[in-house]
Parts: sequence; C-alpha cells; structure tokens
Amino acid sequence: MADRDDPETIGRRVQRLRHERGLTQKQLAEPAYTPAYISTLESGRVRPSDEALKHLAGRLGVAFDELATGRPAHLATGLRLRLTDAQRTLATGEAEIAAEQYRELLGEADAHGLVAEQAAALLGLGECALELGDLATGRQFFERAEERLGDAPLPSRVPALRGRAVSHYLAGELRYACYLLESTLDELNRSGLHDPDALLLLYASAIGPYMDMGAHARAAQAAEFALALAPQVKDPALVARMHRSVARTLIAEGRIAEADASLVKAAELYRQLQIRTELANCHWMRGYLYAQNGELERSESELREALAMLSATRAALYRSQAVVELADVLHRRGESAEAAALLHEVLGDIGPERGAVHSAAAHRLLGIIAEDARDTEAAEEHYVRALSLLERAGAAGDLADLCRLLGDLLRRTGRVEAALDAYRTGLGHRTAPGTTTLGPAPAQPPL
Repeated sequence: MADRDDPETIGRRVQRLRHERGLTQKQLAEPAYTPAYISTLESGRVRPSDEALKHLAGRLGVAFDELATGRPAHLATGLRLRLTDAQRTLATGEAEIAAEQYRELLGEADAHGLVAEQAAALLGLGECALELGDLATGRQFFERAEERLGDAPLPSRVPALRGRAVSHYLAGELRYACYLLESTLDELNRSGLHDPDALLLLYASAIGPYMDMGAHARAAQAAEFALALAPQVKDPALVARMHRSVARTLIAEGRIAEADASLVKAAELYRQLQIRTELANCHWMRGYLYAQNGELERSESELREALAMLSATRAALYRSQAVVELADVLHRRGESAEAAALLHEVLGDIGPERGAVHSAAAHRLLGIIAEDARDTEAAEEHYVRALSLLERAGAAGDLADLCRLLGDLLRRTGRVEAALDAYRTGLGHRTAPGTTTLGPAPAQPPL
C-alpha cells in the first residue's frame, strides 16, 4: 500500500485503539498471531503485512485504510459529497462562497493525503477564480491540480489542462491556448486514450480560440467532432457547453436557425442544472446571434438579461465582455452616447492581460463612434489601440476589418502611404486566416 504510514506510527495507532477498547495484547492477537508479535508491532519494530492489518482492523472494529493511514472511515466519501455541494454553490453564481468551501476542503484533503480530492478542490478554486475574473490565480490553481494528478492517466488531467488553456484564452493568449488544447488532443488520439468526455471538453474549448484567430475551418472541424462525440457523453453540463460552443461556428456559417436551436438546447440543460453563469452566457450568445441577423431589439433584450444575471453572480470579466456586445447593438440602434458611456466604464476592467479581444472590440467601436462625431484624432487613437491588442493576441479574425477601418481613416486625412501600410497588414491577415499561427490539425478521434 503506497500511502501507508511508517511502522512506528502504525504501532502507536494500534496500541491506542487497543487501549481504547480495553483489549490485552493476547486478545488482540488471537487466534492468528502471538502477544509477542503485537508487542513488537506496537513498538514499531516490524512492518505489518496487509493480512496482519486486516486481522487487527477486524479485531479493533475499524476499516483497513483507517488503521493503515490514520484516515477516518468514509473520509474520502464525505469529502466528495462536500465537493459536490461546493460545485453546486458555484453553479448558482456564489463564486466567493464556493471558493471558501473549496479552500476548507483542500485543507482537509491535504491533511489526509487524498490526492484525487486535493485535485478536485484545486480545480474548483480555479473555476471560482475564472468566474471572478482573477485569471492569474485561476491558472495557478489549475497548474497545482495538474501537478497533483501527475501520475494519473491523461484523461483525468484534461479538466486541469483545459482550465489552464481557458485562462490563457481569456487573457488574450490565443496561440498558447490552442497549443495546450491541440497537444493534449493529439496525445489522447494518437495514444489510444479515447475518452469521450475528455475529447468533447477539449474540442468544445478549442472553438472559441480558433474563431478569434480566424481559423474558421478548424473551428468547424472541432465542432463536427464534438457533435459526433456527444452521444457517448453522459454529463449534461458538458453536452450543454458543447452546444453553446458549436453555436458560434454555426453563426459564422450563416446557419442562424441551427445556431439558435443549439443555444436553446444548451440553455434548457443549464436551466435544469441551475448553472446560472453558463445560462447567462447562453443569453449573451443569443444576443450576439440576433445582432448578426439584424434583429437588434431581440438582441438588446437577450444581452440585458445576460448582464442582469452576470451582475447578480458577480462574474465581472464575463459581464464586461457582454457589455461590449450590448454597446455594439446600442450604437447600431442609434444610441451611440449610451454605448460610448458603457464602453468607457468597462475598459477599466478589461485590457491586454484580461479580455484582450473584447477590449480591442471596445476600442474599435469607440473609434467608429468618434469618426461619426468627426473626431478623427480620437478615432485613430482607438483604432491603433485595438490593432495593438489584436496583434498581441493573434486574433486574425478581427484584424483585417480593423485594418480596413484604420486605412480608410488615414486615407481620408491625406496620409496615403500610412493607409497603404494598414491595408497591406489587413490583406496579410485576410489571405490565410489562422494558418500562420497554428501547426497541423490534431489527430482525428475514432468516431
């Protein structure tokens, strides 16, 4: 038994339990052992075999594990039940309370050397940190969870790896997020570790970074694989996440009705599971879908619903990102002053290290609003800031359009050479979106 205590500790434990039960060494030893053996064992001079420990545990009325390790009976089971309670607390949007629960559970798991429970508590703390917008802390928790599971099979480590990738993605490090997800997918597929839950989690998580990088074909392929894996997955929260992610590729392909159907499925599952932040994100995504389809009134309604829910759950980063989407809709509805006020409000919460892609979108929209007001200096400043954020993040999907806006502005103000440079930069990103930053696609799963 790998985590058994040393002979001296076990000896003291046997002696204490024997005294508590009022047994003599002879009574404890009979019928399989001698009093001399018990005396030698209690003094720590012999390492008891599994057979001896089973005999002693039976005579002392304790579980084998408790005698060998000192862990109270059913400790691991109790911790797992409380981990489920903490997960439920996080699902209802109480991330700060859930984090307190996870910290307490981590302390208990550490004290008793329960590796799986340590990793689960660290994963929970990572998810709480992401919801609260503390990406660096979340990443540290995911890294520690991965370290705890260092000897476990790769599918067991996938949630921690995925958590790391998401923290990098939200920070605007798109290439590295893709690298983490793709290298893990490759290892799973090429080594024959075809765990449907792990594969689905990775493919669904890769769609967002792919889309932001302009790698639409690869995002569509990931969505196709995720949909094919879904019937083998029994976790409804994982299936809901898949439907929400796949909807983004369907929107990009103009398949609005199918995208809406996917979001309806996801929202219904999240509603049943009472996972409030993810349900809010479904409203956010439906708002984006309606905006793309020109249904601005419906879009505004969905986005305001998302914001109300995200404010209630104090999911600060996600709320700031949804505000940028709402500001775009308000601008298109002629409410540019309110849109600009919202954008200036959230720019303090997002930036290069936190929501870089949405920060760039905010600067892009402020540039458009400034152009409408004929403030070309402010417009150029916002476009340049957006360009810097997108280039740093590698978000090729939005760079070409931004370069066109900047080029048009420079041309109108008589700076033709600078305008040509901006256009050339945009054309470079338009020609082969995503292919300059990503290697070969991951190996295909056996579907």
